[in-house]
Amino acid sequence: MGEQKRKEEAKKSHFIFERKNYIFMLIGVAFIALGFVLMAGGGSDDPNVFNPEIYSWRRIRLAPALILIGFGIEVYAILLNPHKKD
Repeated sequence: MGEQKRKEEAKKSHFIFERKNYIFMLIGVAFIALGFVLMAGGGSDDPNVFNPEIYSWRRIRLAPALILIGFGIEVYAILLNPHKKD
């Protein structure tokens, strides 16, 4: 009897998270990827020439903020319970 029940449970495959969780996870990954893309670049081809563009507002403030927001969204997506009633 126990073996049959175990076989039935093995046939039922279920995901840990629901669809809503995965949507929020994808949104968080998009924020993180956008932050890293905005942070890229700004270097100089010639090592003897300094490019002040590396210290732009986009690379110093905006990109890290987007990455932190993305990680916050990821934490929210993991902790989100879609079955909870309001």
